[in-house]
Amino acid sequence: MRRIVLPGVLTLVALGVLTSSGYAQSGPTADPAINTVRSEDTKEQAVLAHQTRASQVVTVFGESPEATTATLIAWQRDRRGWHVVYGPMRAYVGSQGIGQASETTSHTPAGTFGLTESFGIQANPGTRLPFFQVDDNDWWVSDTKSPAYNTHQRCAVGTCPFNEGSGERLMTVGTAYDHAVVIDYNRFPAVPGAGSAFFLHVSRDKPTAGCVSIPADQLDDVMRWLDPAQHPVISIGT
Repeated sequence: MRRIVLPGVLTLVALGVLTSSGYAQSGPTADPAINTVRSEDTKEQAVLAHQTRASQVVTVFGESPEATTATLIAWQRDRRGWHVVYGPMRAYVGSQGIGQASETTSHTPAGTFGLTESFGIQANPGTRLPFFQVDDNDWWVSDTKSPAYNTHQRCAVGTCPFNEGSGERLMTVGTAYDHAVVIDYNRFPAVPGAGSAFFLHVSRDKPTAGCVSIPADQLDDVMRWLDPAQHPVISIGT
């Protein structure tokens, strides 16, 4: 474990993760569609309250909006301040960089989002987050006309109540989804078309369609560290 106090605080403030009181909040670069519903939706307000209590923050910082690689660092807050737990490490982001995500782009969404659940084709690596092991019936829905948009659903091929061509059958993705953490972008509620299926997952050593990816062993370390009682968030920016 590596302790960095002052530089760590400066980095987190630069990314819009910390308020003057040292708590995490949504960054100024959060997706406009999400900001629109936050003032009106009680569930979204609950998510914001959840984020302000964060004692674990994963930062993903790109050198420019167009960069397809970024620096990922896992930070822990205690009585002495923020310090580095894992990283810095190289991460891949969307093939169009970091910015405003949508269903028709390959941007990784900018902003601060909860990390509340996880999954994997392989068995649980030891995370304390809610975890489900993928089988042939697990999907993530990207059908913008479906009420299940941007949610995990279970159904057999050919029987799903959504357009199966507009979604991911998780088992078929392969090693990238050996383990993954769901990034709570455009959830609670989901805005159709604003983007779906954003995860922190295993790297394939190339840019993603909008997810964040790191090597498998490093992802397993981060997943074992994440603790839902500490309200972990991921903050993505440039």
